[in-house]
Amino acid sequence: MSTLPRSFRHVRLVLAREKGAPQGDDRNGYDLLVPLDDDSRLDPAEWKANRAACRVRRFQPGQADMIGLLRRKPGGSWFIDYKEGEDDDEAGYRLGEERFVAGEYVSIHDGDEMHTYQVLSVNRP
Repeated sequence: MSTLPRSFRHVRLVLAREKGAPQGDDRNGYDLLVPLDDDSRLDPAEWKANRAACRVRRFQPGQADMIGLLRRKPGGSWFIDYKEGEDDDEAGYRLGEERFVAGEYVSIHDGDEMHTYQVLSVNRP
C-alpha cells in the first residue's frame, strides 16, 4: 500500500443554510480526499500525479453513499465523477479558486440545482 503525499487532506463539506435547510444540514455533504497547495487550494499537479487517490464520498439522509473521483476537465474546471458517463457528474463552481479552510464555502452543482457547502474540517488523512 502506497502512502499519500503530504499535501493530501481529508476535507468534510456540509450543506450550508439554504431555503430547504435554514439551519444547514451536517447529515448532507461530502468527504473529499484531495491534495491542497500552500494556499489551501486544489493542487492540479499533485492531482495529476495521484488521480486515483482523489476520492469523494457523498452522503445524504435516506440515501446510500455515493463514491466517486475528483476529476478535472481540460479547461481546468473540477467535477465529481461517480461512474462512467456524464449523467451523474456533479460540477464544482470555481473549485480551483476556492480555499479549503474550515468556515469557507464552496458550491457544487447537483443535477439541476446549485448547493452551497461549508468546509467543516480539513485534516491530514
